[in-house]
Amino acid sequence: MNILALDLGTSSVRGLVLDADARPLPGALSRRKVSLVVRDDGTGTLDGPGYLACLAQCLDELAAGGHLRDVSLVATSAQWHSVVPIGTDGAPLGPVLTWLDTRPEAPAGAVGPADPEDFHGRTGTWWHRCYWSIRLPWLRGHTGGRIARFAGLAEYVLGELLDAAPMSISQASGTGLLDLRTLDWDAEACALADSRADELPELAPTGWRGRLRPAYARRWPQLADAPWAGPVGDGGASNVGSGCVRPDRVAVTVGTSAAVRLMQRVPAGQAMPPLPAELWRYRVDHEHVVTGAAYSSGGNLFAWADRELRLPGGDELQAALARVPYRGGLPVNVRFGGDRPPGRAPAGSGVLGGLSFDTTAVEILAGLMRGLCDLVAADLAVLESSVDSPVEVVLGGGAMAASAWWRTAFAAALAPRPVWYGRNPEVGASGAALVALGRVGDASRLAAIVRTDEPGSPSQ
Repeated sequence: MNILALDLGTSSVRGLVLDADARPLPGALSRRKVSLVVRDDGTGTLDGPGYLACLAQCLDELAAGGHLRDVSLVATSAQWHSVVPIGTDGAPLGPVLTWLDTRPEAPAGAVGPADPEDFHGRTGTWWHRCYWSIRLPWLRGHTGGRIARFAGLAEYVLGELLDAAPMSISQASGTGLLDLRTLDWDAEACALADSRADELPELAPTGWRGRLRPAYARRWPQLADAPWAGPVGDGGASNVGSGCVRPDRVAVTVGTSAAVRLMQRVPAGQAMPPLPAELWRYRVDHEHVVTGAAYSSGGNLFAWADRELRLPGGDELQAALARVPYRGGLPVNVRFGGDRPPGRAPAGSGVLGGLSFDTTAVEILAGLMRGLCDLVAADLAVLESSVDSPVEVVLGGGAMAASAWWRTAFAAALAPRPVWYGRNPEVGASGAALVALGRVGDASRLAAIVRTDEPGSPSQ
């Protein structure tokens, strides 16, 4: 049995085939970069139809390579918080707002939750521009045409491909409108969003499975009978793929952006564990929640530095970084893209300090990378305070796979905690597959992790 895993990311869309233990098969990967529109005014959007076309190209490529022949299940990891307005004809009325978009503001004169602390405990979120409670009213005032309903990126894309695409509980939790205990839309959050039930996606029941529409079943006949599982929010999927499924093991994932997260088993209907005021909480599935903090900066810091600072390449860059200490260095603020919730700093809040005529481009890069390490370390201390036992950390994500120096800098910033490195760069895809298979409990055993300080480990 093979699993087709889709990763609906911010900078790219990927399709890859995994074995029965959710491990990537060699060569069975297709990737397309997507056109993320980012502007100084806080815009962070994707084109929905263009994104769907990129996903279809990935599936075409995998089919042409013969990789879809033995697929028995399709799993999806998808970005949280996205939203797109849909018209009466079913077509998008504008671009998809991603988590990176900082433009939405509450309507003039609007007031937030009656009891912000209780609201935070119920929904795991705040009345914040990242969530639908503010995004939906803002979109109504900035969208031409009559809005019939709203969807996330995953629901829009899968709604085009499948016979139906209700919103998974995991994706719904990222809207900020879901009661995490009852697994239904929260009445107060929906009132803040000024949204009716028929404007919101239908919620998928436990064990939901979809099927390809006939036209796409003819295009990819190998997938005609394969069931499609509900999408898992990328942060939750990454925790599972990193083997971080118990409260004493925390995932630090750095891809385009970054996050630090802790996962706990809390079945539907059970009371939620205490939630620190600084942290969010979302659903991984009907049985598990994930708590943590996220950052608008991650691998995009390296991409910016590489584009603007004329960095050396390849081995020359690695050798230059190796001469820079892992601690100390330039004072920086890495909030180039603004704050993720609960922070409210706008895009363009990044700061580079302590520069001199002797400062090199590599030292600036190292300062940016250390700056993210420091943010994560501070929030990890808060996260750790919410559980009864010391934690260990697993580093993962594409940016961690690409930089041994960054892995070691994280290990230094997070000491004295044990720090491990997950060697699988596709932790989101693997995690989504394990959730779809109902094998979350196997994640710790299946994750390929090593200590960052082991001789011969990838960070040495």
